[in-house]
Amino acid sequence: MCRLLGYLGSPIQLDQLLTQPQHSLVVQAYQPKEMESALMNADGFGVGWYHPQKAAFPYLYKQTMPIWSDINLPQISRYVESGCWLGYVRSATPGLAVDLSNCQPFTSEGLSLSHPLLFTHNGYIDQFRKTLYRPLRLTLKDDVYLHIHGTTDSEHIFGLILHQLYTQPKPTLAEAVQSALTQLAEIAKAEGDIYFCANVILTDGQQLVASRFASRSPAPSLYWLENDPNYPEAVIIASEPLFEGNWKRCPEQSMICVGEDGTVNLNEVAPRCYS
Repeated sequence: MCRLLGYLGSPIQLDQLLTQPQHSLVVQAYQPKEMESALMNADGFGVGWYHPQKAAFPYLYKQTMPIWSDINLPQISRYVESGCWLGYVRSATPGLAVDLSNCQPFTSEGLSLSHPLLFTHNGYIDQFRKTLYRPLRLTLKDDVYLHIHGTTDSEHIFGLILHQLYTQPKPTLAEAVQSALTQLAEIAKAEGDIYFCANVILTDGQQLVASRFASRSPAPSLYWLENDPNYPEAVIIASEPLFEGNWKRCPEQSMICVGEDGTVNLNEVAPRCYS
């Protein structure tokens, strides 16, 4: 399990959410309040952000050390400003290596998509390497198959989303995420009711799509906050609230869709797949 963070709004310094809040992402790494499958997130971290003025592939900063041990991050996060960015701290699933190839966020760089994407995932597929690793890979378009460099269930879920973007006729990000999660549920069901949970955040730099989704309850926690007095005309999505405010809990089996104008819509992903 991991902790996720997504921001869309006016450009801010990354440290305003990574390190400054009372329950910042750094604090959630060593003292999470709502994790059920691990005690802390000490197996690396990553931040991905878009340039606030020019079109470019998102920038990444990743490490395999705990986020609180990185002496460079406070300096970088005070320097970098962005209006769209994702952050993540990792608790590695047993059997999946702690190395940079398995560290999120993942990007679509190298693929021929109209908009470059950033992706993070909190959750896991039960016994992934023994259960759904091969079935998921066999469903993927060749370009997407070759784009996967690590071994995590997270990157393969991203692969399912990329596959939908390639094979559906001009899908929206929300449609691609919904189709990918539905496909994942169908494959998991066919392979023997394999348990999975898939909280994800996906962005193209202009919009955010996040899900709170699992094959059975409870799904990992997910919240969003919009138009906070300290962050007007912005939306923050996080595994746990970062500070006191009007945070809203995302219902299970739902998606949070934040449009380019900052409008937030809550959509059902799909009926619960298992009893």
